[in-house]
Amino acid sequence: MSDITIYHNPACGTSRNTLALILNSGAEPTVIHYLETPPTRETLQGLIEATGIGVRALLRKNTDPYEQLGLASDSFTDEQLLDAMLAHPILINRPIVVTPLGTKLCRPSEVVLDILPDQQKGSFTKEDGEVVIGADGKRVSQ
Repeated sequence: MSDITIYHNPACGTSRNTLALILNSGAEPTVIHYLETPPTRETLQGLIEATGIGVRALLRKNTDPYEQLGLASDSFTDEQLLDAMLAHPILINRPIVVTPLGTKLCRPSEVVLDILPDQQKGSFTKEDGEVVIGADGKRVSQ
């Protein structure tokens, strides 16, 4: 079993770029397609605690359930927001990556570089053409 786990949505460019950066480090992560296999309440709470960002910060806003359920309202408790995310996993922002060095919501995708145990093995360009890792294997500063 891998020591890196990504909660992944293959339809999401940021998630695909993050997975590609993990693979570019030589790691073979455990890939959890969280829309098909949603986390348990305990796992989701643990991920939120590990990221240190809070429940609302992990809530994906540009989805139909967010609007339909009126989740922009501050009247929802963290428990109610968790209930919504568990009932509608599309509301869980992604990708979430867990490594021995930490847990992060990797938006933008290059945030994953801060928690990968191994360096990048080669150059890397995101799907949109942005160069993240140069030919020398070093991060390109923005």
